[in-house]
Amino acid sequence: MNVLIFLSVIIEWAILIYFYISAIYLLYFAIIGLFRKAGNTVKFDYFRRILILIPAFKEDSVIIGVVEDALKQDYPSEFYKIVVIADSLNEKTVSKLNQFPIETVEVNFKDSTKSKALNAALNKIKDDFDIVVILDADNLMAKDFLVRINLGFANGFKVIQGHRIAKNNDTSFALLDGISEEINNHIFRQGHRASGLSSALIGSAMGFDYKLFKRLMSDINAIGGFDKELELLIAREKIKIDYLTDAFVLDEKVQNAYRFTNQRRRWLSAQFYYFGRDFLPSLHLLITRGNIEYFNKAFQFILPPRILLLGVVVMINLLVQSVRIGNMAEWFYLLIITVMIFIFSVPLKYYSLKTLKVIFDLPKGFFWMIVSLIKSRRANRKFLHTEHGTKTTLKS
Repeated sequence: MNVLIFLSVIIEWAILIYFYISAIYLLYFAIIGLFRKAGNTVKFDYFRRILILIPAFKEDSVIIGVVEDALKQDYPSEFYKIVVIADSLNEKTVSKLNQFPIETVEVNFKDSTKSKALNAALNKIKDDFDIVVILDADNLMAKDFLVRINLGFANGFKVIQGHRIAKNNDTSFALLDGISEEINNHIFRQGHRASGLSSALIGSAMGFDYKLFKRLMSDINAIGGFDKELELLIAREKIKIDYLTDAFVLDEKVQNAYRFTNQRRRWLSAQFYYFGRDFLPSLHLLITRGNIEYFNKAFQFILPPRILLLGVVVMINLLVQSVRIGNMAEWFYLLIITVMIFIFSVPLKYYSLKTLKVIFDLPKGFFWMIVSLIKSRRANRKFLHTEHGTKTTLKS
């Protein structure tokens, strides 16, 4: 019996330490992100030639509207080119795409992935661009997005992450997904740049030096989480990733439990894979070469998703406080820290009655995060597509 008690104490402290490390890490960047000042943007120098790559896997319902919108940028049309990578689109959609002043690259893979699609397009396009911008097939750029990306490169950056915001909030899951993304924007992009570290990438609304991107992509064949692999390669080379809070791109948020689970399952699987692959090498480079960026990126992959963190801490607090067992004070302090993370990270626009109603759906979100965690083990072995279908425009 004493052995069981001893083991339970050890397990509880191990869980406490893991969640405290995670929560303090997140709280630090949540707080420091509040104090980031806008970067000193240099004056316009020249129009860089920009290539916009839009991988479209079975995205017939949204891709036409996205292309129409992308052609309306406040950037000289002769200095940017749109390329849609048509993967498993129907003939009618491809025919419509060919009527626009864009290029359509048709691909056909036995097993489709985003990295395969991007590499296929890069191998077919002439190398006469300065910047490559990556969009998802549901993304809508603010009219000045390319202008702001161009100014970011004028500041000397080679990699820039734009500010993705929710296109839709029509369901509780969509609103929850949008809030979750803004929390991550604040902590892993705004907060990290405020501390002098690189922003995290998010898979789209990203701008890269063309030659750098093509070189890095040639070594990537990721099934899921290609942006995570890109991040790690960039961090190994100590290249700084900037974050532009005012370069907006609308992104469709998942609208139901199935899509939520499918998406999180893919993300969690990629996190586990890259943590297992890169943590020890990143620790080695931290010690031998002082590469903080690479270690920081690898460390992030072991952090719990924010909804999971909140759900676990709340549930354990309810248990230990009601039964009065375990380290009650430590769990209560952890709950306070976790709540502070959310308070500092959620944008003011989400403090509304609609958001208050979503709070009551958090247990549902927590449940589906657990389901995603259970199903994530094999998710990185096969491409999991998230369906899109919301048609919205970004007001200027």
